[in-house]
Amino acid sequence: MGPALASLGLVRVVSEAHGRVERHRVTSRLLAGNPLGDPCERDVPVWLPPGYDPEGSARYPVLFGLAGFTGTGASFLAYDWYQGTLPERLDRLVAAGEMPPAVIVFVDGMTALGGNQYIDSAAVGPWARHVVDELVPWAEQAFRVLPGREHRGVFGKSSGGFGALRFAMDHADTFAGAACHSGDLYFESCYGPMLPKAVDALAAAGGLERFRATCRDAPTFPGRLFPALEVVALAAFYSPREDAGVDLPFDERTGERREDVWARWLAHDPVRRVGVSAAALGSLRHLYVECGTRDEYHLHHGARIFSARLSDLGICHQHVEFDDGHRHLGYRYDQSLPGLARALLA
Repeated sequence: MGPALASLGLVRVVSEAHGRVERHRVTSRLLAGNPLGDPCERDVPVWLPPGYDPEGSARYPVLFGLAGFTGTGASFLAYDWYQGTLPERLDRLVAAGEMPPAVIVFVDGMTALGGNQYIDSAAVGPWARHVVDELVPWAEQAFRVLPGREHRGVFGKSSGGFGALRFAMDHADTFAGAACHSGDLYFESCYGPMLPKAVDALAAAGGLERFRATCRDAPTFPGRLFPALEVVALAAFYSPREDAGVDLPFDERTGERREDVWARWLAHDPVRRVGVSAAALGSLRHLYVECGTRDEYHLHHGARIFSARLSDLGICHQHVEFDDGHRHLGYRYDQSLPGLARALLA
């Protein structure tokens, strides 16, 4: 079932080049009545390349951008005093001939839990289905994009990088390319160290229910509780209950790990899903995975393991490391998006 669409008609030019950003409202039927009460009307920015003419004959590959935790589609438009915005970067790449023109759809994945892992969840909503069954057909209807899976790609950083890989694994019939920047990989290494901090943060908040009330009622989110926010949000995607509650991967009182719940988390780790997803990953036109060697969440280890397992299976991909941490990495899209767009144009 396609989404009900209502364009705001608002166009914002973000640089002196000819690319432009349009802001659209997309009403999702799939997200209506979701357990968190998040709005089903989503704010979806779309970057249209230089020379884009809605009445013209040219058609373009389409890329879907996934923001990291605490971010959303509009976050890609945020000004960075040092690096500028992603639309400005895209303008420059296309103008220099380094990247072919493409349409970029920035997914609005914000939730009451502060972000998204872009998979379906009984506790959050059918977010993967929203992208695949609603946003993809909407983009093909609303913009002059090349139709079909061969011309669609997905990219993102951190939670968005995780989402990009999961779309490539679970929905390779929809996407033919993916770029993962510092994505959540090898959960033992990236999430394991979070759990004791979350135990302490939940205790400081007075328990899970009091924590939820704090998130709902506080005028600003208390920074000391952020580890709890991260883990509760992850639990909502990885270990939801059918009653829309969540199972935490530890005992709230003692902090002892609940191995049955932790196993449900690990089942979502792309590192562990490579084998069962080999056919899907092998069918991609382009797969790019990168991470900084000083990543604060140790995600470079996960990227190395993921790449090694891909290589063992003979799956073509590009694995890149660079000297940096986890934050302020917008400049890295210069390395991934041109290749992704070229592969989807062929």
